[in-house]
Amino acid sequence: MSVKALMATILQNQLASRGVHTLAPSDYEAIVKQLLEQLNELELNLAARELAGRQPQE
Repeated sequence: MSVKALMATILQNQLASRGVHTLAPSDYEAIVKQLLEQLNELELNLAARELAGRQPQE
């Protein structure tokens, strides 16, 4: 099972435990995909800030 599929299953279980039963399996997969993309973008932005902070000021 892929990480995305595992995360989609966890998301589905968590939402079901909160009363959400109206999403299709593809919805969970799309949400996880979007979350992973956003996390990757955040990670890149944080790395860029860290590098910019290390450069000497002129």
